[in-house]
Amino acid sequence: MSSHVVDPILLASTSPQRRAILEQLDIPFEVVVPSYEEHDPPDADAYDLVREHARGKARSVAHLGGAHRPVLGVDTTVAVDGAILGKPANAAEAERMLERLSGKTHTVVSGLCLLTPSWEVVEHASTNVTFRELTPRELARHLAHGEWEGRAGAYAIQGRGAGLVERIEGDYLNVVGLPAALLVRVLAERFPGAYGLG
Repeated sequence: MSSHVVDPILLASTSPQRRAILEQLDIPFEVVVPSYEEHDPPDADAYDLVREHARGKARSVAHLGGAHRPVLGVDTTVAVDGAILGKPANAAEAERMLERLSGKTHTVVSGLCLLTPSWEVVEHASTNVTFRELTPRELARHLAHGEWEGRAGAYAIQGRGAGLVERIEGDYLNVVGLPAALLVRVLAERFPGAYGLG
């Protein structure tokens, strides 16, 4: 079965990064805006949180999938020292986050939910990212570019944030915003031969 005769996945996300990764993988998809409101309690477990958000996003648009189309929900966050770093509200909060990540290893955690009317898979993936020790000048320069806006942990590894990183262990695309290795595995298991996988 070629990828041109399968039903496109419904992506419950407005993230341009997730769209770009699905295009890179040549997986057909259509974007739907999820009607799900995220709440991030500061003491939440990062793995439970992203799985819950991914499931909530997917379920919020599941009725649009019909009988055959799989719905994909994804959520990504940054965890360091047992705390979750979501999207900073302003530049001062972004600066505090980057200072906290400087010289340390943090974990980028993504939850993934793939569902159809007959089944639901919820899994997670994690990638360890180590930042260099950042100087005040580097911090100021990074903040001035505004790339921190709307980014968990206040950086984008596919942009200028790459210059903050010393090393990475795990799936790079997970840090960009979609755990591609996990998605490919789940699609190959659930739809063998479809989407050019399995």
